[in-house]
Amino acid sequence: MRRRLISAALLLPLAFLATACGGDSAAQTSTGDGTDGKGSLTLDVGDQKGGSEAVLRAAGELDDLDYKIKWSTFSSGPPLLEAVNAKAVDIGGVGNTPPVFAAGAGSRITVVAAWHGTSKGDAILVPNGSKLTKPEQLKGKSVAVAQGSSAHYQLVASLKKAGLALGDIEPKYLQPADALAAFTSGKVDAWAVWDPYTSQVLHADQGRVLTTGDGVTNGLTFQVAAPDALRDEKKAAAVEDYLERLRRAQDWVFEHPEEWAKVWAEDTGLPYEVALASVKRTNASRVAVAVDEPLVRSEQEIADTFAELKLIPRTVDFSRYVDDRFNSDLPPSTSAPRVRKES
Repeated sequence: MRRRLISAALLLPLAFLATACGGDSAAQTSTGDGTDGKGSLTLDVGDQKGGSEAVLRAAGELDDLDYKIKWSTFSSGPPLLEAVNAKAVDIGGVGNTPPVFAAGAGSRITVVAAWHGTSKGDAILVPNGSKLTKPEQLKGKSVAVAQGSSAHYQLVASLKKAGLALGDIEPKYLQPADALAAFTSGKVDAWAVWDPYTSQVLHADQGRVLTTGDGVTNGLTFQVAAPDALRDEKKAAAVEDYLERLRRAQDWVFEHPEEWAKVWAEDTGLPYEVALASVKRTNASRVAVAVDEPLVRSEQEIADTFAELKLIPRTVDFSRYVDDRFNSDLPPSTSAPRVRKES
């Protein structure tokens, strides 16, 4: 089914794939709508192109709903969380950094579920002809990055590991479509970004990896709900069911990476080879984990970093923005990502 579309026109095949990680593009008025399921209760779900709806449908997890899901599609995480704050959306998926910026803005949001995967797809890319060979050489260089995205924190953390600060480089705050154009035309020295953009650049032989977020960032992605939805007993029950379906769907992705890559490519316009590389590098590695104290501490570090840089307007107590009632018997957030053995 088609869903409400909340985004600008599709400028590039990957323009919608700002994903859960994305920066601060604005939400726009919805047009059209699509629903799944049946019943008197409707769960309004925020999504991104090739996201929750696509994977749930591919895994067969939308076949027996006893409540309705009404889908809204966003270009990136921040406008999705704006909709959660405005009670226009009950729940939606984002990366590890948009909740920090939303919390810093005083938004009413609650992290209710988490997945832990590798950060190998989070990369700082440089053109093939670049003389840069290590992050320390980024001093004085221009780096494209989406403000408020997971790549933004990955850039800051990678610079810190290299003995540099954000002030040592020239950040160019660009959304992925514009950053891709700037990168391929030589207008920036490097690009901090995430999969599937990393896989796209590598597959097209347009650049190489200078460093990745592996071991630098936490590799977490979240489902974030509206507090009012969680206070509604019937909606909270639907949220619980929805999260269980997402967890089973992620298990399906791990077992069927080629099948999911085909669906994802069709849904997003990605070349199949790019989708498959991204799935194997990043998406299939994700494992459902508990919303727990180590997760809060890890996110608190991101919040403190951006507060110190004055990129969020106030300090944040991230523990106020989580709800662990849906943890069930999930493993801790520090659990290792999945590794698939290739046959």
